[in-house]
Amino acid sequence: MPLPVKLKDIVDEMEIQSEFHSCYLNKKTGEIVMVTNEHFSAAEDEKDISHYSDWERDAIQVAIDVLESEEDYISLPSQFDIHEYEIIEEFCISLDDEKLKDKMYRSIKGSGAFRRFKDNIFKYGIEQNWFQYRREAFKRKAIDWCEENNIPYTEE
Repeated sequence: MPLPVKLKDIVDEMEIQSEFHSCYLNKKTGEIVMVTNEHFSAAEDEKDISHYSDWERDAIQVAIDVLESEEDYISLPSQFDIHEYEIIEEFCISLDDEKLKDKMYRSIKGSGAFRRFKDNIFKYGIEQNWFQYRREAFKRKAIDWCEENNIPYTEE
């Protein structure tokens, strides 16, 4: 049985996802590890890694472990699984002030939507509302992911 993982840890990692690295949960230990694309490449090359710095050798060793023990690791939801645009859209629709709701919703249509959205949350002083809404949406996605993958979790 895998160790329970803290939802906060999953959400924290989901919030910093990028196309340059991936995060994995070790199902045996409950530890979350991050592996950069560069370290995966070095691990796959199977060449001598002694010329790397200590911290990079450690990171490459983690990448090797993920590759060699695939059954022990599961990929956390990526930025592509999260669909942040949908979260933004839901946030805009959830606003109580009808004029603000309309302005925010119109601002996320077309090219440059993310920039206009970011500018507007600060312009209208709703950035804290957005960050809280986003965090809760990520938490719901993390819970769904845990349940789909039979990963025990705690909300501590």
